[in-house]
Amino acid sequence: MAEKTKTSNDRAVIRGFIEKVVIDAGVGRLGQQPNFEEKILPQVMRDIAAVTGQQPQIRRAKESISGFKLREGQIVGLRVTLRQNKAVDFFERLITIVLPRVRDFNGLEHSAIDQGGTLNVGLRDHLVFPEISPEQSPVSFSMGMSIVPKVRNREKAWAQFAELGVPMKKEAAKSFKKKK
Repeated sequence: MAEKTKTSNDRAVIRGFIEKVVIDAGVGRLGQQPNFEEKILPQVMRDIAAVTGQQPQIRRAKESISGFKLREGQIVGLRVTLRQNKAVDFFERLITIVLPRVRDFNGLEHSAIDQGGTLNVGLRDHLVFPEISPEQSPVSFSMGMSIVPKVRNREKAWAQFAELGVPMKKEAAKSFKKKK
């Protein structure tokens, strides 16, 4: 019974701290493959929906850039914004399950938190999420996650993220304390 109360209190603390979680996946290079919109895009959307619990929003290019072989209106990425309970669930899974599964992960750098207090985490491969089966997902893509706190101060956000159990490098924590 005590554990259940502790967990609900942790969720309340996390919910009071996190405003939203934004997940981005760029599909720029995948978009140049033949049959992208018919075969690859639905698979990427299914994988992101499985990870986040909601359907991603398609992001299109606003202008053409010839150096990148990009045309206006072409699909360049997918985005999902999670708020309230879905944001808390995703944050807990990210910290407890996903980050420990990342190969050669030693903690987040000091630079992962920007001046506004937002924690930015990038994953090279989406297969570290337990919801994704490598056999079912032939497409590999990277994802970026921005965890936006209600506090817009870097030092306060750093302390709160550390208190919530976000794994950080020891050197980063020491250097951050020295910079104060």
